[in-house]
Amino acid sequence: MGRRKPRDGADAAGADRLSIRIDLASGARIGPGKVAVLEEIARSGSISAAGRVLRMSYRRTWELVEELNTSIGVPVVATAAGGNGGGGAVLTAAGKAIIERYRAIERDTAEAARAHLIALNRSCGGKPSG
Repeated sequence: MGRRKPRDGADAAGADRLSIRIDLASGARIGPGKVAVLEEIARSGSISAAGRVLRMSYRRTWELVEELNTSIGVPVVATAAGGNGGGGAVLTAAGKAIIERYRAIERDTAEAARAHLIALNRSCGGKPSG
């Protein structure tokens, strides 16, 4: 998928990986897709560019941002209207915090699960990774 890099728990082709989705008490759902959208918006400064990199339509990309805005209760992306000078998008403090906390949870979970994944591979006749 575009320029996305593997994260902890998915370091090499064929390696075991965890996929984390967080369901907050507020009803907010935060998972790899929404976090990838926020990261691409931070890199590109554009919702449409983020969608292109992630091979999503602009509409779907915007829907994911809006789902976060609504469920978190504060904007995660600040936008400027397009025009001659062009528009743009930047992450708010809440958007940056979502990425930071999600990636920390992902790292900690991968570390905690490592021995279990090795044991699971062994018991399933697979080759242990990492």
